[in-house]
Amino acid sequence: MVFHQLNNLPAFKNPVLTIGSFDGVHHGHKVILSEVVKAAKAVDGESILITFEPHPRKIIHPEQPLGLLTSPEQKIALMESEGIDHIVVVPFTRDFSMLSAKEYVEDFLLKNFNPHTIIIGYDHHFGHSREGNIDLLKSLVAPHVQVIEISAQLIEDAAVSSTKIRKALLQGNVSEAAEMLERSYCFKALVVHGNKLGRTIGYPTANLQAAYSDILIPGIGIYAVMVEWKGKLHQGMMSIGLRPTVTEDKVVTCEVNILDFSEDLYGQFLTVHFVQYLRGEEKFNSLDELKKQIALDEVNARLVLNK
Repeated sequence: MVFHQLNNLPAFKNPVLTIGSFDGVHHGHKVILSEVVKAAKAVDGESILITFEPHPRKIIHPEQPLGLLTSPEQKIALMESEGIDHIVVVPFTRDFSMLSAKEYVEDFLLKNFNPHTIIIGYDHHFGHSREGNIDLLKSLVAPHVQVIEISAQLIEDAAVSSTKIRKALLQGNVSEAAEMLERSYCFKALVVHGNKLGRTIGYPTANLQAAYSDILIPGIGIYAVMVEWKGKLHQGMMSIGLRPTVTEDKVVTCEVNILDFSEDLYGQFLTVHFVQYLRGEEKFNSLDELKKQIALDEVNARLVLNK
């Protein structure tokens, strides 16, 4: 079950809960979530994951771009597939961020969840200015609630993975990111109107606008991708870049050419799954040169996607 409000939570049975953003729900996160599921089964209880929306950084540091690995919907679906019984998405507001560590534990955690067990990392901080830590939590909930510490190694793996995945994606290394995510990196996008240049050179493209504005867009380059539309997967080539051959705008655009496909997609949503980086963006002397290169890209994309 997924809950988006705190005022309609049921009385959970022996709740075993963990708290975090779990962006990407990658390998490191999955190890932690499996510990939570196991601990809940051991006490005949329910596993609960508490996460926040929007991401706390968006409220506390609105000037910093987020570059998240999953949209809220994606994240929830991935968490559910790990066997977590309940996901509680807490609205993160300026007021919530001002709760002291003591108020956070007593008025938020204990009052709303009445936990049997709380599972968090040794470096978990909470409350205004991140003043609370695991020792304070233990002192505030003792002796009624068990606090289990996730090992430093597991926490480190999860933190390193998130950083490494973002870094890999920004460098265009989508295959390395896929290994850590244990799935291909993808994002949902709306098809919007572009300059329609692609169709004039025989490679019509769908111009994309990410459906979730805080999602991370991989680095500039040309990629072999799978495009999901209406439940079906289609092979494609994706270009993320400044299109230096045709414009000097300096605006990064995302466009995808879906192979062997002729449907009108304007105003529709599709999901792009990144399979492999093909090459960097180049400036060509003419549209003919660009067309020849795209033909080569198509050959290489098909080779990659038909493996």
